[in-house]
Amino acid sequence: MDPNTFPTKGNLILAKNALALSKQGFDLMDKKRNILIRELMELISEASDIQNQIDETFSNAYQALQKANIQMGIHQVEQIAKAVPVENSIRIKRRSVMGTEIPKVEYEKKKQAPAYSFFHTRMSLDEACQQFEKVKELTIRLAEIENSAYRLAYNIKKTQKRANALSNITIPKYEKLSREIQDYLEEKEREEFTRQKVVKKNRMKNAGSGMMS
Repeated sequence: MDPNTFPTKGNLILAKNALALSKQGFDLMDKKRNILIRELMELISEASDIQNQIDETFSNAYQALQKANIQMGIHQVEQIAKAVPVENSIRIKRRSVMGTEIPKVEYEKKKQAPAYSFFHTRMSLDEACQQFEKVKELTIRLAEIENSAYRLAYNIKKTQKRANALSNITIPKYEKLSREIQDYLEEKEREEFTRQKVVKKNRMKNAGSGMMS
């Protein structure tokens, strides 16, 4: 028993209260840890879904670039521009997407997708840009999720550490202290009961001797 803890009923109550609070704290830490783990698993699932979206969007973006034939795009757009009457106010802009220079034909009142006869389709170069923009947005969201996941993982670790301390150190300490005080007080009660019994027996013996004399 702790020599600094005087074995009284009051200290026994304090030790039992501390034990109850420690167990309650452990339960709270355990519940919090389980909640954080569920949140982390949800984030991981969401991150996996977003990664799949990014992969799919990248695929769509490069398909759009391929259809627009970016490798020959600038030359082809310039040829189309020459074939359109000047009064349509054609402007050719160039912009870079993922390191690839993309031409964009603009008309005075509308945007017209250049036509590539060898693909038998009219492919807007803006579609590729939109896909890459979506990739950017998804990547930002994925980074936010990863930051949140790191914070959750840190909190889970910290919560688990506190739960372990309560379970392995604090709770056993108060269990032992309560048991030692309880045993000590019960032993003292037994000794006192035995002493009172002996005193009562001696009194009865002395009383009997007095009556005989």
